[in-house]
Amino acid sequence: MTILLVTLSCRSEQVLVNQEDDFGVQYSKEYSVSSTAFEDPPEWAKTAVWYQIFVERFRNGDPDNDPRPIDMVGAYPGVIPSGWSVTPWTQDWYEPDPYFKELDEAEDFVGNKISTLDQKLQARRYGGDLQGVLDQMDYLDSLGVSAIYFNPLNDAPSLHKYDARHWRHIDRNFGPDPENDTRIMAAETPEDLDTWKFTAADKMFLRVIEACHERGIKVILDYSWNHTGHTFWAWQDILEHQKASDFSDWYDVKLFDDPSTSMNEFEFSGWAGVPDLPEIKKTVHADMTKGINAYEGDLYSEAVKNHIFAITRRWLDPNGDGDPSDGVDGFRLDVAAEVPLGFWRQYREVVREVNPDAMLVGEVWWQQWPDTMIDPEPFLRGDIFDAPMNYRWYRAARHFFNASPDEISVSEFVDSLNSFRSNLREVSNHAMMNLTSSHDVPRTLTSLYNKTKNKYQAKPEENPDYKIHKPDAETYQTLRLLLAHQYTYIGAPHIWAGDEMGMWGADDPGTRKPLIWKDYNFSPETTHPLGKSRPKDEVVFDDEVFNYYRKLIRLRKDYPVLVLGDIDFIKVDDAAKVLAYSRYDGKDEAIAVFNTSEETKLIHLTVKTPLTYIDVLNDNVVNIEGTKINMLLEGRSSAVLVVSK
Repeated sequence: MTILLVTLSCRSEQVLVNQEDDFGVQYSKEYSVSSTAFEDPPEWAKTAVWYQIFVERFRNGDPDNDPRPIDMVGAYPGVIPSGWSVTPWTQDWYEPDPYFKELDEAEDFVGNKISTLDQKLQARRYGGDLQGVLDQMDYLDSLGVSAIYFNPLNDAPSLHKYDARHWRHIDRNFGPDPENDTRIMAAETPEDLDTWKFTAADKMFLRVIEACHERGIKVILDYSWNHTGHTFWAWQDILEHQKASDFSDWYDVKLFDDPSTSMNEFEFSGWAGVPDLPEIKKTVHADMTKGINAYEGDLYSEAVKNHIFAITRRWLDPNGDGDPSDGVDGFRLDVAAEVPLGFWRQYREVVREVNPDAMLVGEVWWQQWPDTMIDPEPFLRGDIFDAPMNYRWYRAARHFFNASPDEISVSEFVDSLNSFRSNLREVSNHAMMNLTSSHDVPRTLTSLYNKTKNKYQAKPEENPDYKIHKPDAETYQTLRLLLAHQYTYIGAPHIWAGDEMGMWGADDPGTRKPLIWKDYNFSPETTHPLGKSRPKDEVVFDDEVFNYYRKLIRLRKDYPVLVLGDIDFIKVDDAAKVLAYSRYDGKDEAIAVFNTSEETKLIHLTVKTPLTYIDVLNDNVVNIEGTKINMLLEGRSSAVLVVSK
């Protein structure tokens, strides 16, 4: 047996490999390698198993840094009740906080009455922080994930952090010393890099990166360069100085206030019409009301671009020594299709100059909600992103395995998969981030439990009949089918933190419940937000679901052909409702088989090598005669066949 422990500096063409031979003797050998080609995704992207962390709801590792009312100033709804307090982690999700009654009939900062639970939940905080992430590194390691995508960590007043106060710093409440971090940020001149310091929260994030890298886990960080929050320092300067502000060309301001009149003529664009998310100005104004499509152009201000590039370099190589091993391994870019392609091309050049093996993931999603998704091809030609969040794959897979919103045939599903891959480079297909849920859509179990359009009327306030309680046994069976496909299909599987624990939850904000750790005792869920009756559901970590995720992750590591192999659909049987595909790399083969009917089926397959195959998903040996397999597969179940070793 040979164990390879690889230490790679991606700016060097020499790799030092520590090896252990069959007798346990360790030795080192230097190999020559080349960095990832500029136009290709990094090699590690193909083998990634993604885990997405929303820090505020991950774990509260340090109650001393919990958010205070002063830290929330500027966040929606703009009203902080006098009785506000951090919500207990284990509280029934839909149970109103005591201070909610203070919000009744209050107005948000744009004058709308605060009347819905969704509005009130925006004021809720649980105190999740980076210490909570550090405390659970062994858990992440035991699950087997190899890449973490952090939702925004930048300093911001909201729970979601897309409304940045400062792009350049980690949120004050995610680190150990919020009060002093606030002073450090206030003492800096934001546009002067020489004044920038590392706060305690910044330093803790560097510790998180180090802890992840020690375990072979990559880290990418979420940013929205399309907009900031309305508490962002440059926007505040504009509000004060209007056209005279040094940053007046940073934002899409349509009309500045005329001080000679009694009226306030100030008018600007907010993302999706949201006034607390002012948009960065572009050289081209793209009308998104009739659909979102890739478009040429750039950010208008060179100064704002330079500011973005400086922050990007800061997190890619924090100590600026030319070795990016202490920095993040890439970025996930929010609302990426709403930012011009010209900017993204420059951005890739900046990122790859610092770290040639960095990953760029674009949120390229809706063309026209809720029916049409964007073809990501213009973003995946090698000059912009390495992969999108592959919502297209999930919508097709949910449609097929869950008959949602209606039933489609095996051949229709295969046609969709082939169509999605047909105009993309193979290196891009293998790097796709294949996700079943995220912070922006219902949790996977709840998505499968409700056979409606995904993310359309997907919460009680939009659809009173939407099911928010624990899913039934049929849903868990469908989950196993879906996950078996996700982990055997081309692309990199993604887990929204908590799905592997068996969590359920409706669309945002219901998808953002605090994680159900084993060492916590949660109150049962008994409350319905509309006052309707519902089952009493115990909220506990689901070991069976967790172990199934872990088994699938292990299969990808044990059988690399499931990661790197080509795909060949070898059984597309509409009448029997059976699907099978082979993953083959010219040497090894793995076959994924799915019986989506309700009855046990005898399935006939042809394999590429006349050897003994085993079903590693169910731990069974299958019957083979030459290259012919005949196997019984129960209804609504799957198998993964590999050559017995």
